[in-house]
Amino acid sequence: MDLFEEKSPQASKDLPLAARMRPKTLDEFTGQRHIIAPGKLLRRAIEADRLASLILYGPPGSGKTSLAYCVSSVTKAEFASLNATTSNVDELRKVILRAKQLKNLSGKKTILFIDEIHRFNKAQQDCLLPDVEEANVILIGATVHNPFFALLAPLLSRSLVFELKPLSVDEIMVILNNAIKDKTRGLSSLKIKFQKGALEFLSKTSDGDARRALSALEVGALTTPKDKSGFINFDLAVAEESIQKKIVLYDRDEDAHYDTASAFIKSMRGSDPDAALYWLAKMLYAGEDPRFIARRICICAAEDVGNADPQALVLANAALQISEFVGLPECRIPLAQTAVYVACAPKSNAAYLGIEKAAEDVENGRLLEVPEHLKDAHSFPGHHVKQEYLPASRQVFPSQARYYQPADIGYEAKIKARLENLRRK
Repeated sequence: MDLFEEKSPQASKDLPLAARMRPKTLDEFTGQRHIIAPGKLLRRAIEADRLASLILYGPPGSGKTSLAYCVSSVTKAEFASLNATTSNVDELRKVILRAKQLKNLSGKKTILFIDEIHRFNKAQQDCLLPDVEEANVILIGATVHNPFFALLAPLLSRSLVFELKPLSVDEIMVILNNAIKDKTRGLSSLKIKFQKGALEFLSKTSDGDARRALSALEVGALTTPKDKSGFINFDLAVAEESIQKKIVLYDRDEDAHYDTASAFIKSMRGSDPDAALYWLAKMLYAGEDPRFIARRICICAAEDVGNADPQALVLANAALQISEFVGLPECRIPLAQTAVYVACAPKSNAAYLGIEKAAEDVENGRLLEVPEHLKDAHSFPGHHVKQEYLPASRQVFPSQARYYQPADIGYEAKIKARLENLRRK
C-alpha cells in the first residue's frame, strides 16, 4: 500500500477501536495539556502552521501517534508513516524523495511520522538529517525511550522534544465514554449496559494507556453474548477478563487500597516485620500489582532507611526488577524478603530531609554562582581538600545549617564519623 494513500471507508471500519477513535483535531485530543493546551508552545506552533520537526517521547498509549495525526490534520500536510522496527534506508529514501517531489510540484508539506524512532541505527538517523535540515519533510518521531540517550545529537538539535505523560484515570474515562457514544467510529451502534464500576476499573488498570483501555473495551463488547433483550451486559467480570487483570478486593471501599498500602509502609517504617508481612499478604491476596508493592518498598528504603543501611535500597530495587520479569506467584518471596529487611533495618531520613531543605532554598530563589575554584578539575591526596564548596553568600540563607545531618545509627553513624573527622582536619 502506498504510504500516502487514503484508507477506504471499509478499511477504516476494520481498524481496531483505538485506531478508529484517534482524534482528528486538537480539540478532540485528550490529555497532555502541559504541551498542547491553548497558549502552549506546541499548540501555537501547530495552529500557526510553523511547526518544526518534533520528537515525542512517553509511555505506550499516551497519545504520541494520535498527536502526530492531529498535527497533520491541522496543518493540511501530507502524512506518511514508517515504523522503525520494519523500515530500512531504501524505504526511508523513497518516502523522502516523494515528499521532495510533492514540495517542488505543489509546495505542499509532508509530515513523516516515524514510530519507534529509537530503533533506527546511526546510518538511518544520518539519512534523515539533510532533509530535516532543509525542511523537505517535517519529522515527527515517537519513542518510549528518552531521546537524549536513544537518538543522535544532530537530529535532536534540529527538533523540538516534548515529553508525554501517562494519562490520568479521568482522562481515560473521557476517552472510553467518547468511544461508547461515537456513532461513526465508536460503539454507539451496540446496545451495551455498563455495570457500575466497570469503566472505572478499565480506566484504573490500564496504567495510563488509552490504547490498552480501548482495546479491552472493544474486546469485551464484541465477545460478550447478548441477553434475551438484546443487550450486552458489560460488568466487572467482563472488564477483568478483557484487560486480564483482577479487581483489587478489600474488605471495605476502594479507599482500603490506599489505606492498606499506607499501613504496609508505616509497618516497615515502624520496624514491625510481622505487620509488614500481614499487610503484604493482604495486598497480594486482593490481587494488587506486585510492581506497585515493590515501588512502595523502594520509596520506603530510600526515604526511611536511607544511609543507615544503603543495602536496603539495593535489595528493594532487586525486588522491583524480579517483580517485572518473574511475576506472581514466585515474586511474593523476594517481596517478603525485602519487606522484612527494610522493616528490620536501622532508620534514617537524613538524606530525604537534606534534599528537601536544599530544594526549598532553590525554589525560593536562593541561587548561588559556582565558585571559581570549583570550575576546574582537581585531584588531591586522599581525594579531599579543605576548601569551601558553597559560596560564603549562603550564610544569609534562613536554612544555613547543614542540609545533610546524618543520624547516629547503622552505617550512617560511620558516615557521620568520617565527615566529622574530615571537618576537624
